[in-house]
Amino acid sequence: MKTNLHRKIIGFAVAGLMLLTLAACSGTADATMPSVVEAEPATEAAPATEAAVEESPALTAPAETSSSTETDAAPATAPSVSATGVLSEEEVAGLLYMREEEKLARDVYLTLYEQWNQPIFQNIASSEQRHMDMVLALLETYGLDDPAAGKGIGEFTDPNLQALYDQLVAQGRQSLADALKVGAAIEEIDILDLRERLAQTDKVDIQTVYQNLMSGSENHLRAFVSTLERQTGEVYEPQYLSPEDYEAILQAAPDHGGQGHGPGGGGGRGQGRGRAAGP
Repeated sequence: MKTNLHRKIIGFAVAGLMLLTLAACSGTADATMPSVVEAEPATEAAPATEAAVEESPALTAPAETSSSTETDAAPATAPSVSATGVLSEEEVAGLLYMREEEKLARDVYLTLYEQWNQPIFQNIASSEQRHMDMVLALLETYGLDDPAAGKGIGEFTDPNLQALYDQLVAQGRQSLADALKVGAAIEEIDILDLRERLAQTDKVDIQTVYQNLMSGSENHLRAFVSTLERQTGEVYEPQYLSPEDYEAILQAAPDHGGQGHGPGGGGGRGQGRGRAAGP
């Protein structure tokens, strides 16, 4: 009996210990659960971070737009025509054409100088180089490619100017009189083209350059006309300008001290010294 009683007591003790052990385990689990539950929100917070990353471009977009606007607006020196539409198509075409037309004048005069060794061709070729540089500065200001880049003497991007160059050089090689007439004809063409281009733009910088080029062409025309009459006795007849327009240019005083006429100024023909001054 005692043995059985001892066994029952021991059994109760073991059971009690097991209950205590289970209670302790349960308490430990309860104590650790909050940390598990609290850890879950930290895991769920990750999507919020991802959302912030996904939204970050929208937050930086205004900065990019602002930067782009500053880049477009900054250059009073080099705005992009294609991006901002600063120039019209006519203005762009005008600048590209005038760059090569001034090159045509320079190239013809250099070629005819080699043929006839007359200082007037060399002097006016130097003036035409300055004209080319003026137009090139505008191309760079407005971000336009230079059609004359990489082109040698007598080489042109515009096929019409290429054909005109070939024609004028062939004509100018025939005689000195023909060469001087070619020079005068080039200046007539230049004046008419510049007038047309001036009417197509309201940009002050472009207008200023075109006006300077036109003044130079008028000086050059007077120089070629007076040299032709002085050296050959021939009186030049305008080939492109109207007679009235031509006479008005001859009678005008040369700009910037141009030497198209004699000491008395005015339209005195045959008194020029064969040199071109001015722009």
